[in-house]
Amino acid sequence: MAKKIRSAAIKRKTTETDITGKLIIDGAGKTDINTGIGFLDHMLTLFAFHGLFDLTLKAKGDLNVDAHHTNEDIAICLGKAFKEALGDCKSIKRYGSKEVPMDMAAAKVMVDIGGRYAFLWKMPSYNQTIPKEDKYSLDDGKDFMDAFAKSANINLHVEIYSGEDVHHVLEAVFKAFGIAIDEATQIDARRKGVPSTKGRID
Repeated sequence: MAKKIRSAAIKRKTTETDITGKLIIDGAGKTDINTGIGFLDHMLTLFAFHGLFDLTLKAKGDLNVDAHHTNEDIAICLGKAFKEALGDCKSIKRYGSKEVPMDMAAAKVMVDIGGRYAFLWKMPSYNQTIPKEDKYSLDDGKDFMDAFAKSANINLHVEIYSGEDVHHVLEAVFKAFGIAIDEATQIDARRKGVPSTKGRID
């Protein structure tokens, strides 16, 4: 029997953004991404490469205002795409976690694809004033992760250990995020049903 391809189309159009693309969970890390936000393109490329997801993503947004709407709507689209591609979540491992260093920065991401939304972002207080990179801030990264978690209906914890450069901090976060999601979405051959004592993951 041929292996089912876990994939989903990405499509969202509002008065603020127009987003299209495709996600393949069991991919090879191939990407074609153009969000209009160069730094976010880089982060999503790292996410997909290290998570081994194939991701095509094109976005047009009101960047003349700021990056907020485009950043958040892309996260919403991507979270929904993962939720759709996973379907009933049968046989997935459900949990994933990864710690990643990036020069003087380091971060840990923990994931539970359990059908409940929760989001935690933890970082040292001295990191709060790190300057933006290409008009993309730590708060933008935090908003992205939160919107993804809500749309995918997952439990997502992000802990930043160190770093004073927003590029390196968010690079560690997005790499760890990709690897943790990859681990959580992997099929466990021993698991014959949904990985929950409730018998379902919504």
